[in-house]
Amino acid sequence: MDRLIEILEEIEDGVDYKNCKTLIDDHYLDSLSIISLVAELEDEFDITIPTVEIIPENFNSVESMWKLITRLQEEG
Repeated sequence: MDRLIEILEEIEDGVDYKNCKTLIDDHYLDSLSIISLVAELEDEFDITIPTVEIIPENFNSVESMWKLITRLQEEG
């Protein structure tokens, strides 16, 4: 999960990613940030994030992103 936080900080620095649960809702991450994030996550974690998974619920917190990543890795 530390690598996930590093990726997020590279995209948008100055956010308390460990504690924030409203990254999308409070506009810490915008659509361009999400596009960059999806590409980085796919490369870093060797996953493919389907378009239907790119929803606020999956990107509002580090925990929800980590759950998405681990689920997609398990599904292979």
